[in-house]
Amino acid sequence: MLALVTLLGACGGASTTAPGNGRDAVALRFLSRYALPDGRVVRRDQGGDTVSEGQAYGMLIAAAIGDRSAFTRIWRWTKGQLERPDGLFAWHWTGGRVVDPQAASDADLEIARALLVAGCRFGDASLQRRGVAVGRAVLARETAQRGRRLVLAAGPWATGNPITVNPSYLDPALLDALARLTGDRRFGDLAGGTAAAIAAVSDPLPPDWATIDEQGAVTPSGPPGRRVPATYGFDAPRAVVWAAVAPRAAGRRLAARAWPALRGRATTEPLAAVAAAAAAAAAGDRSARDRLLARADRLQAGAPTYYGTAWAALGRLLLTSDRLSICSSPDHRSTT
Repeated sequence: MLALVTLLGACGGASTTAPGNGRDAVALRFLSRYALPDGRVVRRDQGGDTVSEGQAYGMLIAAAIGDRSAFTRIWRWTKGQLERPDGLFAWHWTGGRVVDPQAASDADLEIARALLVAGCRFGDASLQRRGVAVGRAVLARETAQRGRRLVLAAGPWATGNPITVNPSYLDPALLDALARLTGDRRFGDLAGGTAAAIAAVSDPLPPDWATIDEQGAVTPSGPPGRRVPATYGFDAPRAVVWAAVAPRAAGRRLAARAWPALRGRATTEPLAAVAAAAAAAAAGDRSARDRLLARADRLQAGAPTYYGTAWAALGRLLLTSDRLSICSSPDHRSTT
């Protein structure tokens, strides 16, 4: 087996920042406030439950700041409590047990990214192999072909007709990295096909949810099972952030198109400020990016929440550093 090759110019390990550095203050605050000693990430402001998305956020933040102990605890809890037989992760845990075994593709993708980033940061090929395995499980169970597009569904439950899509679940950079690491072109097709579907319903802001019929027609929608209008609301700002850090120019253009709409929009939630910062960055306005990231920091400090603190930390890491990027490891080509 080939040795792990870490390309420092394309890996989080290239810009290690010592814990305690002011740049990481919000990241450290998230881990200290929401990650319990046993590795469970608790939504203190939402009844004390845990979701797979939160475990992914904790793993990403711990890997990005180089806290291997925290990463190991969070990953151990995640795989011990939430991992399903198919390699995906149950999304909802509370009261000492899983209460909904369904998987959510955003959490599954970000768990894969966290494992790949940690493999880079800690020089551990076994973590990268697990990240690839999770990515393959997503490809096998949380995607569907619609028209000429391979599209990311919101979870295994969402692959019917029409397919249910949450635009904010797509992480194009991760999928393109998986294509590179594995040699499997379907990961790149998935990134491109889902991004095209999102672009079709972004005017210029994406909706929280959408559906895609058998012919590939994309329609904005409200959350599944609820008769409410399609909006740029609680979820969609994440789609702007992921588009802004996409390796393909089309993704960055989608984020830049959102900047005129977000420039004067009220930012009373940390994620809204981070999304506006991402759009500003994609449009080349670095001073606005920095100003909006600082606003996100202030908002989460003034009224801390699990979701707001996570995205204030992730936004700064994604938009101002390379510490959540993924290095190359050729031995993944032999992974099955």
